[in-house]
Amino acid sequence: MKIGIVCYPTFGGSGVLATELGKALAEKGHEIHFITYQQPVRLNGFHTNIFYHEVRVPTYPLFDFPPYELALASTMVDVILNHDLDLIHAHYAIPHASAAYTAKQIVKQKTGRSVPVITTLHGTDITLVGRDKTYEPVVTFSINESDAITAVSNNLKEETYKHFEIIKDIEVIHNFVDLKRFNKKPLAAFKKVIAPHDEKIIIHASNFRKLKRIDDVMEIFKRIHTATPAKLLMVGDGPERPIAEDLARQFGIEADVRFLGKQEQMEDILAVSDLFLLPSEYESFGLVALEAMAASVVVISSNAGGLSEINIDGKTGYTANVGDVDTMSNKAIEILKDEAKLKAFKHNALEQAKLFDIHHIIPIYEALYRRYCRTGDC
Repeated sequence: MKIGIVCYPTFGGSGVLATELGKALAEKGHEIHFITYQQPVRLNGFHTNIFYHEVRVPTYPLFDFPPYELALASTMVDVILNHDLDLIHAHYAIPHASAAYTAKQIVKQKTGRSVPVITTLHGTDITLVGRDKTYEPVVTFSINESDAITAVSNNLKEETYKHFEIIKDIEVIHNFVDLKRFNKKPLAAFKKVIAPHDEKIIIHASNFRKLKRIDDVMEIFKRIHTATPAKLLMVGDGPERPIAEDLARQFGIEADVRFLGKQEQMEDILAVSDLFLLPSEYESFGLVALEAMAASVVVISSNAGGLSEINIDGKTGYTANVGDVDTMSNKAIEILKDEAKLKAFKHNALEQAKLFDIHHIIPIYEALYRRYCRTGDC
């Protein structure tokens, strides 16, 4: 199949999933065309069967804001016509689903062929941005006009039906993880640099927005730090980072907290980690938590959104209500102080992650594509 993938190229979960999906499909012999404004961060190196098409947005004095959606739709039309794509897979509804609808109508007018559009909903395109009255009518329309709709968790499916007038079925296809990528032995020298006295290594990774409750991360670690020797690795960047740095100084734990910034090779960091903190206000799925579990890292998280679909309370880690720092701290300390339980939970985390291995999920997407692909061409 010849598949166009429209996504954001950044570190966010939707872009990561879209890129890993495209790479896996390419390995199976499909021709993949990424369409976005810059090369996706996970699209590193040369990949057979993968093509990247940059969306260029001309700037004119007339526009205060360059019309990216129009440039994106035009680029999609160009790629569909010049590479004879079988379908478009739009990741994250805004603005990809509406741009794909526009491109589909243009191609249909030019050639008479209706190119299928599959839209995957990822989270904040539904729970935050899409519900804004400025965007909601267009989001609702473009989702309903998609040939197929998927969501990355049961929770997100429910949220979509709750807040939008969707008249079509939404199929849940969970996020996935490449277990081979995260099945790495910890580098002893790397671990020694971070934890020279064999301290427990705690990790948090996100885009450091308010939604991630970075202040809760720091408070939980402060309590862990008081109870047992530990180090905290803060991976990522964003508007809440200065607050986290200030809190580390206020709590007197700055010597044991490292801010690593954005990292592409998370597998090396997770390989030396013991416990992952994710007290988010909402996660449609929690891909970063799944990646941690694939590296045999125990997860302490909120029970918001789809997190409980992957992090099984009392088995792979613990969950608690949003803002319940007491429970999260106490459970973290409990498991870090009990080596037998920590080892058992690490094993359980990996076993749970295996259910979401990429090799289980890719065939589901292929079957979905074939339902809409041109007869005989797939």
